[in-house]
Amino acid sequence: MPPKKEGSLKRRRSETDDDAFQKTVLKKTKSDASQQATVNPQPTNKTLPEHISFPPRIENTLRIATWNICSLASSQKKGFSRYVEAEDADILVLTETKVNQQPVDPVLNARYPYSYWSISGTKSYAGTAILSKHKPLSVTKTLPNHPKPQLIKGRIITLEFENHYLIGTYVVNAGRDLQTLGDKKEWNKHFEDYIRDLDKNKPVIWTGDLNVAPTARAVDLTNAKKNWNKTPGYTEAETTSFKNILNPPEGINAGKFVDTWRKLHPDDQHYTYFSYRFNCRLKGLGWRLDMFVLSERIAEHVKMCEIRSEIYGASDHCPVVMEIEINL
Repeated sequence: MPPKKEGSLKRRRSETDDDAFQKTVLKKTKSDASQQATVNPQPTNKTLPEHISFPPRIENTLRIATWNICSLASSQKKGFSRYVEAEDADILVLTETKVNQQPVDPVLNARYPYSYWSISGTKSYAGTAILSKHKPLSVTKTLPNHPKPQLIKGRIITLEFENHYLIGTYVVNAGRDLQTLGDKKEWNKHFEDYIRDLDKNKPVIWTGDLNVAPTARAVDLTNAKKNWNKTPGYTEAETTSFKNILNPPEGINAGKFVDTWRKLHPDDQHYTYFSYRFNCRLKGLGWRLDMFVLSERIAEHVKMCEIRSEIYGASDHCPVVMEIEINL
């Protein structure tokens, strides 16, 4: 979820990107939370269920899952491994891992022979990982031409396969009171160029915590009007950049992209992030921040994309999973 200024190493280690986001957004939603009339029926457990099962994957598809785990160490104590085993994704993208070195996790190591971790230069902060059953052709952890490499560490991993790219991101956010909106704009500028350049070579699957509310509709975030241009993840600069990736402005030679979950669920109100504060999960006060965004030319090959709402308690985010017919 949204951050601090990456250059400031004095930030309290206990404060996460989500904390910074919450301090801004919850000032605007506290009164709304107390007035919310409809109780959201989603589970509000503090750890994952003991028994987790999902429908079998669709035949001849690749299953990819993404999950902001809000600290690997913390989620491991709350049932993380049960989700990993039940989902059995071919590729698992983890964000906000907050690890300081590549971890030794028997469950992950047994299931995924190819694991790639991007670790932040700030201790116990950010972090992205992609775990795969399939060996990629290449792996990169940089955002080309970005002038601040320190800002990128722990934020992005790209795997190249024969027929597509997979980008996993824990996107920079605009910070509490939008203090780091400039950093977010810098990220967006270079990321837009990067994903378009990759797409010209082969199709792209972009996933992770994208740290932006896709639209102003209530189906994508609560209290859109109150948050507009005040809350990280929902400013004109951020939403415009995301829209420009999906539908490039006139004059830009680039392909279109598709917000896959929204395409398959055009009117569903279904969030992936609920602040722990003020019982936001119970009251249905959330945001859809974790997504799959695909090159338009492969979007029709997606056979399923779901938000795993029942996987709550190990993190303040829920996983998102996609099954796609695609040859590696």
